[in-house]
Amino acid sequence: MLIRPRLTDYHGVFLAQEDADFAIPFFDEDIPLYVDPFLLWRSPSMQDNALHDIIVDGFNYIGRLALDGKTDQAVDLLIAASECDEVGLGSSNSRKGKRIGSAKANEILALFKRIPQYAERGLRHIEELQFFVEGISKDRISDFACTFLKSFLIDFTIDHCDRLGIPTSERDVEYVWDRKERTLKTVRTRLPVDPTDDRPLLLVPKRWLRFVPWINYEDYFKAHCPQDEISHEAEELERVEVLTYNRDNYGVVSAYIELKEREAADAANDPLFSQIPVRSARSKLAQIKKLNTGKEDGADTKYENAIGALLPTLLYPNLDFAQVQARTDSGVSIRDLIFYNTERSPFLREIHEDYNSRQITFEMKNVAAVERGHVDQLNRYLTDELGKFGVFVTRNPLKKAIFKRTIDLWSGQRRALIALTDTDIEQMVEVFDSKQRDPLDVLKKKYVEFRRACPG
Repeated sequence: MLIRPRLTDYHGVFLAQEDADFAIPFFDEDIPLYVDPFLLWRSPSMQDNALHDIIVDGFNYIGRLALDGKTDQAVDLLIAASECDEVGLGSSNSRKGKRIGSAKANEILALFKRIPQYAERGLRHIEELQFFVEGISKDRISDFACTFLKSFLIDFTIDHCDRLGIPTSERDVEYVWDRKERTLKTVRTRLPVDPTDDRPLLLVPKRWLRFVPWINYEDYFKAHCPQDEISHEAEELERVEVLTYNRDNYGVVSAYIELKEREAADAANDPLFSQIPVRSARSKLAQIKKLNTGKEDGADTKYENAIGALLPTLLYPNLDFAQVQARTDSGVSIRDLIFYNTERSPFLREIHEDYNSRQITFEMKNVAAVERGHVDQLNRYLTDELGKFGVFVTRNPLKKAIFKRTIDLWSGQRRALIALTDTDIEQMVEVFDSKQRDPLDVLKKKYVEFRRACPG
């Protein structure tokens, strides 16, 4: 079976995250990013600006309900809007979140009565909640935003699934904000589903995502909060003290919000994968070259860690990194790097077509020489689901007899096992640094050399 499957890979859609307009969702865990409503506010797109208005108008409407004495209705809406499991954003390993309780909802609604500016005009940005209410942070802000935008996200998801050929099924989607009727409804629509539990999935535009909101408590506390006014012992200042101060001194928060708005040009979405800098890549390479082969002094672990940091960067964006996969074969512990085959190049398409490799396995071996047993281990691991193309990442070229063993496997079973050595990794780093070619070309070159040695 596929390792850590994503929606696209599960349905045989070969798409690099770099080339997708949305964050490709996993089935078994959340994507560790969050919708930042500020990115919609500062966007040059009028559509995004209008969507930001929907978020703020919806939230402020709930606040006005409380001001008008309809607190129970406001609490129910706020609780329902506080979680959006369908998007799979955050830090959960189960893709299931927890809604706020009635006490927290009442605490939020109390702001509309306590702060005159909110009673008069409402919030400018829902991120402002972070400065007044304990327990409201980036994940909750993201969930509120996604709930109010769920109708748009449904259309966005259907459109991209239709374009890519991702199957959809009829499902009930709860808590969809109806802007005209100003309530949350259950909508019957067609969406992709998580095959592990049959839940509907929503795709989210990459351009909206950040690790930390542009407007955030930590930034405010560090550089803008008048800590000395709150306590003479600022180093021991508790968050609850700051929140209490903010409720009675809205002008301080307002000034911070205005500053962040003026600096909006610096706000940008965060990529789902960040390559390490060239300097770090060269540092990892130097570390590898100094290591002895074998396990003494933890050399094998150091080698695996260094390669594990290098290859995802060197092969991006052609291969998306899936995960480090630990496995055991005949009592031997083995660590692999697993990549999604995006078919982003003719070479990668060939690997899929010839070897059915929807994912590509790189087995790390810090040994002086790869032996027949190592070849047989990797060969056994290359199942029909993973495909029949594998890569050793090792220190030295394969010995003649071992190389012949790999040729025999190709001749008898049409399996391709190639090796990247220290020299190859160094060449990949050089190419990465120069940017004149693609590091994937080194892997392609090794495969071409392998195929030239194969009969026929």
